[in-house]
Amino acid sequence: MNLFSPLTVGDLTLPNRVVMAPLTRTRSGAEGVPGALVAEHYAQRAGLGMIITEGVYPTAESRAYPGQPGIVTDEQVAGWRAVADAVHAEGGVIVMQVMHGGRVSHTDITGTPRIVAPSAIAIAGDVRTPLGKKPYPVPHALTIDELAQVRDEIVAAAVRAIDAGMDGVEVHGANGYLLHEFLSPASNQRTDAYGGSPEARAKFVVEVTSAIADAVGAGRVGIRLSPAHNIQDAFETDADDVKATYEAVVAGLAPLGLAYLSVLHAEPAGDLVQALRGDFGGTFIANSGFGKLTTKDEAIDFVANGSADAVAVGRLAIANPDLVERWQGGHPENEPNPATFYGLGAEGYTDYPRLSA
Repeated sequence: MNLFSPLTVGDLTLPNRVVMAPLTRTRSGAEGVPGALVAEHYAQRAGLGMIITEGVYPTAESRAYPGQPGIVTDEQVAGWRAVADAVHAEGGVIVMQVMHGGRVSHTDITGTPRIVAPSAIAIAGDVRTPLGKKPYPVPHALTIDELAQVRDEIVAAAVRAIDAGMDGVEVHGANGYLLHEFLSPASNQRTDAYGGSPEARAKFVVEVTSAIADAVGAGRVGIRLSPAHNIQDAFETDADDVKATYEAVVAGLAPLGLAYLSVLHAEPAGDLVQALRGDFGGTFIANSGFGKLTTKDEAIDFVANGSADAVAVGRLAIANPDLVERWQGGHPENEPNPATFYGLGAEGYTDYPRLSA
């Protein structure tokens, strides 16, 4: 296998195996509508084998950040349709990451009476809201009936994503957001069918993903997981529990025939992740770093030695819209500027130079 060779991912055909990782960029304004700038940003990166969008909220209650885009209103759907059209015009493939923020939010961000989580346990520390920094609030613990409603809302968002022209959807089960909150014993302290054992904590993730696959077709659905990432207080520090929990998740996912499994982990070639990959049995996308660069040599090696079918790249995809061309031709890379990762305008978003410039 070669990083620059084509790859079939479920119903999708990718021209190469360099995948743009989902990246929060906060450029969609107070109304959560992706505009022309967002379309330009993604279209610039259409040479990557597949683009995974930033996390997109399925309901107002699930919004995690100011400036985050949604897929709730007709205006948001129209915005994403323009994004999809722009990427397709450049020959690209784009998949929307649907992300319920769970307790990683504040009512000043969502504009709703509450935020929700598996259990009524707040994250320690402060959250940035439009009105300044405030302590994370104690979330409402979702009831069994409410879980079914949340599942259906996420499924409806996935359907809207496909209606907007997206090639597929990625279920965000990572990084401390709602679905990951169910997996972590620190954030999920329920005593019903959705808490306690690893199998019970895995249950909601499997149910949501299965329902999305039923609604839009499993060959257009991927999922992102981050075992033992220990971010945003979704702590997973017991290695045996981590193994059992993610084995339960993958056991529930494997029969669905999903397009891919994407795993964010410091050691994608290690025993834990490779065992999950084997249990999954389908296309595997590795992401080796959160807050660190995935290098060209690393990406090439992951695919060449069979550790992954494709590699998700974050920071270098931000700084190099033509990253695949640069890597293939041995050209120098632009350096990413973390000071402009989050912002309101074009700086650090659409103004990184291409080789042709």
